[in-house]
Amino acid sequence: MWRTALLAAAFGLGAGLAEAEVSDDVVRIGVLNDISGVFQDTNGLGSVEAARMAAEDFAGGGKGIKVEIVYADHQNKVDVGAAIARRWLDIDKVDAIVDVPNSSVGLAVNALLRGTRMTFLASTTGTSELHGKQCSPNTIQWVNDTWASGNATAAATMMRGGRDWYFVTVNYALGQGMEAEATRYIEAHGGKVLGSARHPLGTSDFAALLLQAQTSGAKVIGLANAGADALNAVKQAGEFGIRDSGQTLVAFMLLINDVHAMGLPVAQRLLLTESFYWDLNDDTRAFAARFAQRPGMNGKMPSGNQAGVYAATLAYLNAVAATGSDDAQQVVPQMKTLKGTDKLFGEIEIRADGRVTHPIYLFEVKTPAESKYPYDYYKLLTTIPGEQAFRPLREGQCPLVTPHD
Repeated sequence: MWRTALLAAAFGLGAGLAEAEVSDDVVRIGVLNDISGVFQDTNGLGSVEAARMAAEDFAGGGKGIKVEIVYADHQNKVDVGAAIARRWLDIDKVDAIVDVPNSSVGLAVNALLRGTRMTFLASTTGTSELHGKQCSPNTIQWVNDTWASGNATAAATMMRGGRDWYFVTVNYALGQGMEAEATRYIEAHGGKVLGSARHPLGTSDFAALLLQAQTSGAKVIGLANAGADALNAVKQAGEFGIRDSGQTLVAFMLLINDVHAMGLPVAQRLLLTESFYWDLNDDTRAFAARFAQRPGMNGKMPSGNQAGVYAATLAYLNAVAATGSDDAQQVVPQMKTLKGTDKLFGEIEIRADGRVTHPIYLFEVKTPAESKYPYDYYKLLTTIPGEQAFRPLREGQCPLVTPHD
């Protein structure tokens, strides 16, 4: 099912366009994500609003550059996502694609756009292959990835005594990658993985999988999934009494929207890692307050994924203004010069492999008694600096990386 709409965020008149030299006299950015499925709350139309906010804040870049935001639902299907991207490339004159939760869809888009004039802002595509062997000169990857989620989450949890693990894993690239990376870290640092149970995307009944995890004797049950799958697994883990049995439940890619949907009585004491939290500092709180007032948001706080769409879109537009072009061959190299402080993600750097590095945080979900106001859900336990949170540049085997990088 196609759900594509053209949302104009136009700034300036024709006078600035000759200077900007953008294709078709407009920069078109396509938000490609899951609007109707398991990621609709963490991404969905909230990501579209985040992209709109970035276009508004860009305000033409001082050059009268016009920006249009389009969006479509990939339905978590590779063929649907690839068809949308192909249409945007060949017919609709879209210049950049942003968001793309679902690693399988993201890998297809990455392959399709390689060598074209389109930029892929993979702000929520989880697979670390995007800055590894399948890195592309067209792609920038923001927020978390499977290497970072697996390693950072495992490292922070093991520091708190969690050495024996059992995984409940979604059976596609995202979950498989997180489990593999975490397993490598755990075993390399003296821990043990006692087993793993796989499930398809969109699973509603986790009873059998959680029973296996519970009876394994593992100290830590790692949820290598996301969206509604992770939410359902945490809910049912509470029903099984796992939290009260002495086992620690750790979510590799659960977001604040999921915690809100579950409620603190269910989610309390859950450990999770995030790259963004709305209540972290004055800048994140200011962004969240604006986001909550956007059409259709109804007071909701932004997820890390939605914050990533905003940050990636604004960084892309600033690079367009700096180069005077919306061609990936000029924009992406300009983006890779970016190093400094991002208001939402802290100290960042965009590396030669297209990976954006930034801090990752280990949080514990508060108890109902600890929460003092709406969306006051997280207690910060550990901050992992960007240079430690992501795979070292030379270990990814990205062909774009040279000896001088």
